[in-house]
Order: sequence, then C-alpha cells, then structure tokens
Amino acid sequence: MNQKFKKTAALIVFVVLIGIWFLLPDNKDEVHLDRCVDGDTAWFEVDGESFKTRFLAIDAPEYTKKIEPWGKEASEMTCALLKEADKIELESDPNADRTDDYDRRLVWVFVDGELLQETLVREGLAEVTYLYDDYKYTDELFKTQDLAKEEHLGIWE
Repeated sequence: MNQKFKKTAALIVFVVLIGIWFLLPDNKDEVHLDRCVDGDTAWFEVDGESFKTRFLAIDAPEYTKKIEPWGKEASEMTCALLKEADKIELESDPNADRTDDYDRRLVWVFVDGELLQETLVREGLAEVTYLYDDYKYTDELFKTQDLAKEEHLGIWE
C-alpha cells in the first residue's frame, strides 16, 4: 500500500510540474543584432558576447557563397527587419538541439513580437524544413506556407 501511494504521489507531482511548465511565460531572451549573414542566419549579442544563430525550422535561399533565386530578397528582408527592429528576442525550442553541426544556436527569432520565420515563409522567402521533432511553432508555419504556395509567392512562383 505504501509503495502504491508513493507511485501515485510521484505521478501527481509530475503532472502538476508539467502543467506549471506549460503555464510559464515564454522563455525569450532579448538580444541585439551584431550582423546579418543571410535569410536564415545572423549574429546576435548579449552582455558583450556575440554568437551565431540559425533560424529554426526554415531554409531560405542562399545568397552568400552560392547564389539561389530569391536569396537576395530573403537576405535583404531578414537584414532590414532585424536592423529596424525595436526589440529582438530569441527563444530556444525544448524539442530542438541547442546548436547545429556548425555550432550555431538554433532559435526562434521574434522581431517586435512577430515570429521572423513566419514572416519569411509568408512572403515566400523561406521553406519550412529541417524538422527533427515536434517544434513549437511548426503548425503555424505550415499553414502560412500553404497560403504562400496558393498565392505563388517568392520561391513558390
């Protein structure tokens, strides 16, 4: 009986902790732009530390070493939005690796409260991809991508 009580109590504590975790505010860190790289990569700075990021769940056409159609537009839009932002916040995804193979932090990027990945997908300047688990905002991204495809925007023309 005592063992059964312990298991039940542990399960209740676990369920309560999970519930509390879902009710906690988003864990976003405010950052400053250091420099843009392209449509899905940028360097940010926090407390004097600069680090490279890769935007989770999207792939924008290349415009660095390799030039792809819509790469210039994706890079320009990303850089313009980041440079003109009043507030940039980064959020990690609990289901994603913290960094990629190139030691870039994998993050959701919010520009003045708007998810940058969704903005790029909405304009047809990025594709939803590189999904290795169930990430936080992918349902919204897929809906947005379907609309961009229907409207033949950017890479979907």
